[in-house]
Amino acid sequence: MDKLLESSAVPMPEAATLAMPKERLIALVKEMKKQRGVVILAHNYQEGPIQEVADFTGDSLKLAQFAKTVAEPIILFCGVHFMAESAAMICPDKKVIVPDPAAGCSLADMIVPSHVRTWKKEHPGGVAVCYINTSAAVKAECDYCCTSANGELIIEAIPAEKEILFVPDYYLGTYLKTRTGRNIDVWKGYCPAHAVINPEEIDHLRDAHPDAEFLMHPECGCLTKQIDLADQILSTDGMIQYVKKSPSTTFIIATEKGILYRMRKDNPEKTFIAASEHAGCHHMERNTLEKVFRSLVTLEYPVTVDPEIALRALVPLERMLAITERARAKQPAETISLYEDDWILAAANDLR
Repeated sequence: MDKLLESSAVPMPEAATLAMPKERLIALVKEMKKQRGVVILAHNYQEGPIQEVADFTGDSLKLAQFAKTVAEPIILFCGVHFMAESAAMICPDKKVIVPDPAAGCSLADMIVPSHVRTWKKEHPGGVAVCYINTSAAVKAECDYCCTSANGELIIEAIPAEKEILFVPDYYLGTYLKTRTGRNIDVWKGYCPAHAVINPEEIDHLRDAHPDAEFLMHPECGCLTKQIDLADQILSTDGMIQYVKKSPSTTFIIATEKGILYRMRKDNPEKTFIAASEHAGCHHMERNTLEKVFRSLVTLEYPVTVDPEIALRALVPLERMLAITERARAKQPAETISLYEDDWILAAANDLR
């Protein structure tokens, strides 16, 4: 089997990798990525074995920031399609590949460019802000981009008199409207993985674990019904950093359940409970370690963005990154804690 690896033009049969022990396949992937000059980026929701072989794991914001620093000529992006598109646009000198081209995003699919164009015509003077969970074509129609980590900061950077059109996530947009008090019209899209998390299930878990802290992602569907339900409302990376420093030992986590792998690995002495065992992203789950290995062997599947679309889509992306970096640079070192959202929210408050 190892002799087969000597020829990168010959993909290993899928049945062979499926039969291989995970530890052996992980070792082969780590060796292969070095030989091929590939850096592997993985989202916090990816399965454990993929996180084990990744060079960097993070949320959408940190992955976009890290992509700009990559020295290797090839980025293997383990997440969903819009994330790989962003990396391809931010790093035009790199080849960006994904393990499975069908790993898309149901939330991103709930808005198309014509929707944004029509909405902007109906609201002349409105500023279109897109969640990063959108296609490059949708980003190209927008003025600013944001993530769940820096959404408040981006909204506060827009002139106060401007009407804001937020796409596509209704729950994140509603949360930002509540936090900032701004005039925000919200598109009615949602993430199916987060929408299945419901207050009744959380109530039962809190009764069963009265000492647990409850952390909620702002994409959760129950947010608009019971915004005070959570002890903390955080981005995925905000959650990961928060649980490290919190004195609590038990946490109920309301986001895609793949995040629990990293939390448990980083904090083996603490207990993490999924707010819903049904909160899984089937698109994220399309990526497997076996497909990662196949991508390293074949250098498939490439992700490209039409140059004309990329030119326009980079505007909101680069604005987001620039605002975030400027805000961070203005924060005294002692205010930038391991909990990433601390300095982001402090920066947003400074803009008020």
